[in-house]
Amino acid sequence: MTEFIHFRYAFAFTFLHVLVTIFTPFLVVHGANPTTTFSVCNRAPYPEICTYLIGKTSIETPLQVRETTLLSTLAQAEHAHKLVSAMDLSSFEPRAKLAWADCLELYDDSVYQINRSLGSTNSRDIQTWLSSAATNHETCKNGFHDLNMFSHFQTFQTSLNGFSKYVRNSLAINKAITPLLVSSKQIKGRRLMTKNNFPKWLSKSDRKLLATPTGATSADIVVAQDGSGDYKTISAAIAAVLKLRKGDSRFVIHVKAGVYKENVEIKKTTRNLMIVGDGMGSTIVTSNKNAQDGSTTFSSATFAVSGAGFIVRDMQFENSAGPAKHQAVAFRSGSDLSVVYNCAFLGYQDTLYVYSGRQFYRNCMVYGTQDFIFGNAAAVLQTCSIRVRKPMGGQMNTITAQARTDPNQNTGIIIHDSDISANSDLRGSVGSVQTFLGRPWKQYSRTVFMKCALDNLINSAGWMPWSGNFALSTLYYGEYMNTGAGAGTGGRVKWPGHHVITSASEATKFTVGDFLDGGSWIPNTGIPYTAGL
Repeated sequence: MTEFIHFRYAFAFTFLHVLVTIFTPFLVVHGANPTTTFSVCNRAPYPEICTYLIGKTSIETPLQVRETTLLSTLAQAEHAHKLVSAMDLSSFEPRAKLAWADCLELYDDSVYQINRSLGSTNSRDIQTWLSSAATNHETCKNGFHDLNMFSHFQTFQTSLNGFSKYVRNSLAINKAITPLLVSSKQIKGRRLMTKNNFPKWLSKSDRKLLATPTGATSADIVVAQDGSGDYKTISAAIAAVLKLRKGDSRFVIHVKAGVYKENVEIKKTTRNLMIVGDGMGSTIVTSNKNAQDGSTTFSSATFAVSGAGFIVRDMQFENSAGPAKHQAVAFRSGSDLSVVYNCAFLGYQDTLYVYSGRQFYRNCMVYGTQDFIFGNAAAVLQTCSIRVRKPMGGQMNTITAQARTDPNQNTGIIIHDSDISANSDLRGSVGSVQTFLGRPWKQYSRTVFMKCALDNLINSAGWMPWSGNFALSTLYYGEYMNTGAGAGTGGRVKWPGHHVITSASEATKFTVGDFLDGGSWIPNTGIPYTAGL
């Protein structure tokens, strides 16, 4: 086999143990003892790694186990990033270089997410950020799969799998110790009580911005194609944000009506950004990057955002590549605690990539064919319209493809109080084109439809397998109080992981309040509700 990678770095385990010993803080958990500490290790998927680490250090409490595990996971993430950075690309084809560039960005983000976890005492924040780091590892692999060049990844897969094991252990350990923490502030997380139909994590000023009529929002800068604003392209405006604003306060960009033919990317360093358009159908961002033409799914997005706290309203995002081009993303979000309001997403396969973090979509429209709402965020789509388009001949439609890879990830796609129906191009072919609610992209795929109106296009089986029996016993697919001709559950799949939810308390786990960090439903949804866990 041709040698594709030159390793410049070797992982120094002795350095790791010194690092852990020096920097592990002495934190006390009520009732902790060595037996409890080791029982926490037994909850991890790789307990031998956990017990090895605590055997090398003077650890006495479960909380110290978490800190030690996070430190070792950070070291693994930094090592993975160095390995990818040091790769010899001389034998790589251009497409493989695209997948490599994704991996470099993804492992850099993993270092960032784990550093955030080390700086936090909020267990739910930590679980979200660790889930994002685990997703990054999987996405790196997916990039080489997308381009049918997995042999390139296999040459350094063993080294990167170390990171995967450590981050999975961190997820399990963080979840296991949460009930043991003394301070209720450490385990409750953010409250998501609502006001004016928006989550409580939004500040009063942010809610006001979202409620302001289109065109009346006071913006820091304006984008207009005709030259009447500060910039003519969205990308130029994004590049100016870090230079123009002071601190990390909310920064508002108004994008006037027009068709903006560009690929926009908002990096993780650009936080608390808000973009306001003049309405879906008026302010349109469009491109046609796709997997068939050499992009990875991750890099095909017309509009991509990673910076936390992102808000966007009154915009339309399109990928015009068409059904024959397969994976072609219109909008990708890895923005934690983000809100998307009154926006439209148009594409075919892989339209809306809810990549990672906690995301809330309200009053949106999503158009597509295969797997067109997909990813591994903790995402709730509420009062949205989902329009299934006509696919290529011989294809079937799948609305969702959720990608949870670990049972401890706090991720899933929740579609609530929304309507699912055929787009105009599909209406005449509903009888000949099968449409399913979703299929399991990854082993622990989790998707729930609650109080939705399902039109007659939904196949009576409801859900479609990915491949054979893969994930059918480990996934969680739920349906609760849906209505319409496609909502009947009598003919649904008999998989162990499929649930016809009849309990309000079970459904409440997937509400905006509980699923996106504790709190309540949006008041006017009519779903049974409890404020806490």
